[in-house]
Amino acid sequence: MKFDGKVLLVDDEAHVRKFVGLIVRGLGEPTLLEATNGREAVEIYQRESPDLVLLDVNMPILDGLGTLREIMAIDPEAVIVMLTSLANRQTVEEALERGATNYIRKDTPRDEIKKSLSDTINAVFGSEESADAAI
Repeated sequence: MKFDGKVLLVDDEAHVRKFVGLIVRGLGEPTLLEATNGREAVEIYQRESPDLVLLDVNMPILDGLGTLREIMAIDPEAVIVMLTSLANRQTVEEALERGATNYIRKDTPRDEIKKSLSDTINAVFGSEESADAAI
């Protein structure tokens, strides 16, 4: 399925945003928005209403779990995939309990990250027609 929605990529490390952005662009022709911390992400979310948020857990100013909580308060239907270098089970469970749609480790091979994102997009947005309608 080709994904052409709006994607907010939130990570304090520029090289991670670039790497994940390249993967996301491989899924279609999305509009990429970027934030370097959770506070900035919440502001961009309110202004742009992205279809998908890729959210780092460890960030300055407002961490990923706090950002997740604030975005879910704004939009309980938000589609948020947590990205992290941590494998802490408690963090994973907490993110999923707070409403995260999925959770991906940053050290996962590129093809597996792409497949996981594609599977998540297909599960949430269904057919290509419904993904286009979500834009």
